Amino acid sequence: MKHLRKMLDSEAPAATLLVRLSVGAVFLSEGLQKFIYPAELGAGRFVKIGIPWPEAMGPFVGVVEIVCGALVLAGLLTRFAAALLVIDMVVALVSTKLPILLGRDILGFHVRKLPHYGFWSMVHEARTDWAMLLGALFLVVVGAGRWSVDARLARRRSPP
Repeated sequence: MKHLRKMLDSEAPAATLLVRLSVGAVFLSEGLQKFIYPAELGAGRFVKIGIPWPEAMGPFVGVVEIVCGALVLAGLLTRFAAALLVIDMVVALVSTKLPILLGRDILGFHVRKLPHYGFWSMVHEARTDWAMLLGALFLVVVGAGRWSVDARLARRRSPP
């Protein structure tokens, strides 16, 4: 019980809602698009970049992004959901941006055709990934904030 309260409690300001809206909405929409456009954004894309078991991993990642995005939007189990999204983003950066940085395939991941490779190309291609990674990390650290289901549950569990 004590660990659950610690996971739910947050001293973060109400404005944390803005970060939750941004992170949650992006992940929710990206997860949905893995099912709406599976050839371009789901299993088909995972084949192109070298993700193992793409037919299973495409839908799996889509479900993780939908569920965790929705949890972040609601502010429910926010730290847990955001931690899963951090893992999602680290895999995305390693599998798609590391090959761009190096300009070649690496670790079984395939570089896609771009006009330029190297640091600046990787930074440009990774801008949304970095924003989502840092937003999710922020939520892991500070929690959902005052305007969340987590905060409401934590208040209920607090001794008077």
